[in-house]
Amino acid sequence: MRTRSDAQQLDAADPLAGFRERFTGDGPDGTWDDGPGRRIYLDGNSLGRLPRATPAAVARVVEQEWGRGLVGSWSDWVGQAGRAGDALAAGVLGARPGEVLVSDSTSVNLFKLLEAGVDARPGRDVVVCSADEFPTDRYVVAGVARRRGMTVREVPVDVDQGLVLDDLAAVLDDRVAVVVLSLVAYRSGALADLVAVTALAREHGALVLWDLSHAAGSVEVDLSAADLAVGCTYKHLNGGPGAPAFLYVRRELQAELRQPIQGWFGASDQFAMGPDYEPVDGVERFAVGTPPVLATTAVEVGVAITTEAGMAAIAAKGRALTDLLVELADDRLPQLRLASPRDAAHRGAHVSLEHPQAWQLTQALVDHGVVPDFRTPDRVRFGPAPLYTRFVDVWDAVDRLAEILAADDHLRYPATRSRVT
Repeated sequence: MRTRSDAQQLDAADPLAGFRERFTGDGPDGTWDDGPGRRIYLDGNSLGRLPRATPAAVARVVEQEWGRGLVGSWSDWVGQAGRAGDALAAGVLGARPGEVLVSDSTSVNLFKLLEAGVDARPGRDVVVCSADEFPTDRYVVAGVARRRGMTVREVPVDVDQGLVLDDLAAVLDDRVAVVVLSLVAYRSGALADLVAVTALAREHGALVLWDLSHAAGSVEVDLSAADLAVGCTYKHLNGGPGAPAFLYVRRELQAELRQPIQGWFGASDQFAMGPDYEPVDGVERFAVGTPPVLATTAVEVGVAITTEAGMAAIAAKGRALTDLLVELADDRLPQLRLASPRDAAHRGAHVSLEHPQAWQLTQALVDHGVVPDFRTPDRVRFGPAPLYTRFVDVWDAVDRLAEILAADDHLRYPATRSRVT
């Protein structure tokens, strides 16, 4: 059985250990409180921590570029979404320059690329989606299909283990226009095979639109094999609450796709203010309106830190952290069932554990200084973030959960789940 000393030794050998100090902690003035009652944040796959460099970067834009430069700063701001996209492409997503754009929200980007993808496959009347896809993805798919008179075909998936390629093959045919899937499942962390899925869909002439929200910044991604993708920047990329999302369109597809929201930032000569819309060449045609400059500045900071650390090292530590959590749960939490793939090669950087009182356990953990989150049905989800979560944090979190269970302390909490988790 692993001891706390074992976890401390893993921390001592961790090549990413120094990055923890690049983020604000829970102690006074943003320092890290490493005392016995410290808060342990294991929800980095919902909202990442604040990088220490972000306030100064945003303040510089506010005070200098906005405060002094005023409208003259637009000569630089107008290209920010593309520059941030290129940084994501190179350091995080394995894409080429000019294939990624930071813009809008994940849901809006999903809508834009789904509509464009369906238009690019005329005569096809089916959209395929996982039965356990993230809710907003299923809602957008259903809405697009309803307006267009299309059919939604759901791929059955194991909630814990994720997509099986044969199950996807069974729902594909020449009626399918677009397949919408998450690379890392939001509930279990199950990791899909991007290359195999995309190749299978292409055999039937369909496009695959990937949601990378739980993948970007946590696992290695190579979008050179992909067609379309979207994702958020406020989880493992630490862009902050409400940070703009990103979209990816393979270079060879860009001229073929025409997005449905014809905003002036996607126009070929936006400042001509002409009467008719003609999209600009390149990925910028998927922009819409005036970009959020301050929020994108925060995204740039998070992406820069991720790039500096390196996705190979981040993904390796993510596997090691979640492996330790799984091992400790096996040894010390027999009341809980692993609700994620056991093999780290088939898992992103979060792990779910199932228990009939999962909601109550989640509330008890928060009151004992551990911050996970709850996901239906009956799952406590733990998202250690490789850039700032230590192995000893995982050990201590499991130790506190074992104490809660031993004392039945979670039974003091109401079983009814509130709307906000």
